[in-house]
Amino acid sequence: MITYWQIVRNGLLPLQTYIKGSVINVVSPTIEELNILKHTFKIDEDFLNDIMDVDERSRMEVDEGKLYLIYRVPYYNKDNGLPYATMPLGVMLSEEALIVVGSQHNDVLAEVFSKNIKKQVDYENKIEFLFHIIDYSTITYLKFLKQINGETNLIEQALEKSTKNEELHKLLLMEKCLVYFNTSLRSNEILIAKLRNSKYFKKNEVDEELVEDVIIEIKQAIEMTHVYSDILSGMMDAFASVISNNLNIVMKKLTIVTIALAIPTMVASFFGMNVKNFMEESNFAFISIVFGAAALAVTGVVLMRRNKMT
Repeated sequence: MITYWQIVRNGLLPLQTYIKGSVINVVSPTIEELNILKHTFKIDEDFLNDIMDVDERSRMEVDEGKLYLIYRVPYYNKDNGLPYATMPLGVMLSEEALIVVGSQHNDVLAEVFSKNIKKQVDYENKIEFLFHIIDYSTITYLKFLKQINGETNLIEQALEKSTKNEELHKLLLMEKCLVYFNTSLRSNEILIAKLRNSKYFKKNEVDEELVEDVIIEIKQAIEMTHVYSDILSGMMDAFASVISNNLNIVMKKLTIVTIALAIPTMVASFFGMNVKNFMEESNFAFISIVFGAAALAVTGVVLMRRNKMT
């Protein structure tokens, strides 16, 4: 879907058709819409193909006076195998337009192009507007990181009651989400440094406070990702040790039961060939053998408990 937005003093105004200098927002483009971007707005085809590649890293390049930028943004999809992941967001900046392309719907573009603007931004300065998009992306990273931490705490509480494979699988998914976040945030940090040193940044008066906020927030997101990842890795190791310890306890108890049952079996085996003559001499032979075997078994268990083997 392609939407057009006119830059006004206090924000963005939706348009029915494109006018020069407007902002173009493209989400989940069809083949026809991709052809419009290639032929009408002269966007490089390789750049569009890179945006559709979910594994494309953050980068920027300049071609024929146009700034091409790919920035990885977070998104949430509960129906996806991985609930929290990242995707490439493409931006083409020229004198005529600012085009933002996302391969699928995400919270960042939904927030940027909403009417509830929380920060004062000079929309006519396209580089500053670009940093505005990056700022919302980092805020979304922080929001999702807190949600991942909350879900991890819920899984931890469930694992304390019952160590099921389902909870362990959820922990593994959360760990994978953090790996994707960490990789994307680091590449984004490098991209911001390159963008800040580019000629596009230097020839525009960008609000330094906004840029500093973006840098501080992305560093905070990287630190939070490291902390949550370390906590999750420690938790996985701890629960692996708990499961291994529980298995050892179960095997230990089964071994004690096996030994306790082996003693009566051994006694019965001793009397297996001679029990007939013994029974002829005494009317209580069978009962004596049974009670004797039981006494030996109990004695063996008591001795093992005294030696702290159980």
